[in-house]
This record gives sequence, structure tokens and C-alpha cells, in this order.
Amino acid sequence: MALSRLSSSSSSISGSNLLKPLTSALSLRRSFSAAADDSTPITIETSLPFTSHVCDVPSRTVETSPKELMKFFRDMALMRRMEIAADSLYKSKLIRGFCHLYDGQEAVAIGMEAAITKKDCIITAYRDHCTFLGRGGTLLQVFSELMGRQGGCSKGKGGSMHFYKKDSGFYGGHGIVGAQVPLGCGLAFAQKYSKDETVTFALYGDGAANQGQLFEALNISALWDLPAILVCENNHYGMGTAEWRAAKSPAYYKRGDYVPGLKVDGMDVFAVKQACKFAKEHALKNGPIILEMDTYRYHGHSMSDPGSTYRTRDEISGVRQERDPIERIRKLIFAHDIATEKELKDIEKEMRKEVDEAIAQAKESPMPDPSELFTNVYVKGYGVESYGPDRKEVRAVLP
Repeated sequence: MALSRLSSSSSSISGSNLLKPLTSALSLRRSFSAAADDSTPITIETSLPFTSHVCDVPSRTVETSPKELMKFFRDMALMRRMEIAADSLYKSKLIRGFCHLYDGQEAVAIGMEAAITKKDCIITAYRDHCTFLGRGGTLLQVFSELMGRQGGCSKGKGGSMHFYKKDSGFYGGHGIVGAQVPLGCGLAFAQKYSKDETVTFALYGDGAANQGQLFEALNISALWDLPAILVCENNHYGMGTAEWRAAKSPAYYKRGDYVPGLKVDGMDVFAVKQACKFAKEHALKNGPIILEMDTYRYHGHSMSDPGSTYRTRDEISGVRQERDPIERIRKLIFAHDIATEKELKDIEKEMRKEVDEAIAQAKESPMPDPSELFTNVYVKGYGVESYGPDRKEVRAVLP
């Protein structure tokens, strides 16, 4: 999908009197607005071919539209800005504890959402902010949760690693490496039991790919033909350890042996969309499948990791220049004369404003009440008593 950027003649407005440039600008704006609602089919090809293990490969030809291209650009620009803002908030000590950022990997979250519905389930590890946003979460919920405020998606008690949105099929946000995979297979069991023709995407990183529980869950999913799709987001570094140092066989899509797999360019949103659509159809008919998303994170593993001690800055900048998912969409938009460079920059400014406004609102959200320490722990209605440290004085009877 490497396209040379095309210059648009409409981006240069010339003329000596004011009426001419004003008319041209209005014309551009009308065409841009129309593009945002234009569903005219555009056929493109994925950047790289898919590589398969004991299964067919999806077609590289993908159908899109100006409307979808603009949506992908807007959504990924918003996610990128959100994560950059989280970086600043962490450094200002407004976000505490663990914080793992997703910038660079946005195409996985966006492409997956484009291929499925909110009735399908997603469960992931601790790099979960953008996945939550893609599932329909709001910026206000994101920043409130990151800052430990009541307005957060987990009422300020989960923090960065424990985002959750059950009404949209998002089951977290998990801090224990690999532990979300068996839970995801359990969700797939429930889906098969209910016969509702939906699937579960269980995401994990290359750092979790050697976990024994992953293989145990995959084995029983294959035995029972569960609609489970295991997605390895391979950003090539498990914390600070390169994949080749941690895995004798880093071809994660082949790790299932008896379970089919696909290797996907995880920096190409259309490759992700095509692969997820293929995987969903496969899982509903045949059971589990593994998708290895070849992706990359720009930040370190977490905010405590500068991300430059085990890889070079040239490596990071090289990926930004050659494979960045947002830049790929930008080039496609230019290639099909859907919008101008100025119009895309205006969208990015708009995303920055949305993020800044959400942060300001999140700062106004109060901290959780101390009584929240006792909620979501015990079953309600059993009159569980809370004692002081001396175990003599009853401090409270929980609802």
C-alpha cells in the first residue's frame, strides 16, 4: 500500500481578488464534506500478502470508500493524540501507577472493529486504551479512569490496565500476562453455547506467547471448536526483550500446530480488516484460528521504560517513516483526491481540541468515595461486616 503522495492542484488557491480564493475554498470544503459521506466503492490492495498456516489466505483486494478512509484517519488520529496526551499527564504525575501506550499499533484496533460488530467480544492485556475507545468508549471515560476519577469506565478503581465496557463486548484490560486468553476462550464457549453466531478476539503480545495457559486454552478451544480468535499483537519486544531472544520460533501464527494461523501486516488497517473478517467466518464454521499482527509500538513497554536502551532511535524513526498506519491512510486519501493536506491537518487540530477538552472535564471529576473500597468485592445483600484493625469494632455493614 506504499503510495507516493500526490499533490492536489486544488490545495493551492490563487487569484488577485478576494472572491476567487473564497469561492475556491468553499468549493473545497463542500467536496471534503461530501467525501465524509461518500460510499462510492474504491478497490485497493493490502500492503503485503498474507502468510498462512494450514488454511487458505484471504484476498489482498479490499473494497473501501472515501467515507471509510476518512473515518479511519479520524479515528486513528484521535487515538494517537489520546496516547500522546496520556504520556504528558503521566509525566505531570496526574496519572500514577502502570501506564502502557498503544501509539503505532492503532491499525489493529481500528481494522478489527471495521470487520466485526459490538456483539462480538474483545478481551486484551494492559495496553487497552485504544481498544476501549474503538469499542465505543469516550475520551472522558478514558482520562477519568487514567487519573483515578469517578467518571472513569471502572469508576476510577481500575486505572490504565483495567478498562472495561461490557455493554459493547469489551471484557478488559488485564494486568496478568496471558491471563486474558483463557477468559477469552471462556467467552467463546458461552457464545457457542448460546448459538448467537458471534466470536471472541483474545489479544495478547509476543511477550505472552510462551505462556502455558495460552496453549491449554487453545487446546480445549480446538477440541470443542470454539469461535475463539487468538490475536498475537507482535510488536517485537516483550518489555525490553527482543522476540528472537525469547522465542525459539517467533512465527507465532504457526504456534497452534493443529490450529490454523495467518500472519498479517498489523500496520495496514485494511490488511487487519480483511484478516479479521476472514477469521470470524472461519471461527464460526471451524473453530479457533490464530492471527499474528506484525506491528510496532513507538513508546517503551510502559511509561517507566524509555524504549531506547534495547533498540535504536533509527529503528523507531524508520518504522515511523515507512510503515506508520496513519501515514498510509493519509497517502491513500491524497491518491484518491478525497481531501487536501490542510483539511487533514484541520482534522488533527480538531482531535487535539477534543482530547484537551476531555482532559479538562476529567480533572473536574471527583475522586472515588472511600466507601468504594468495599464495592465490587463481595456479593450484595449478605450483610458482610467490616471491622477495624483490632477486629473488635464493627465499622460498617456492607450492602
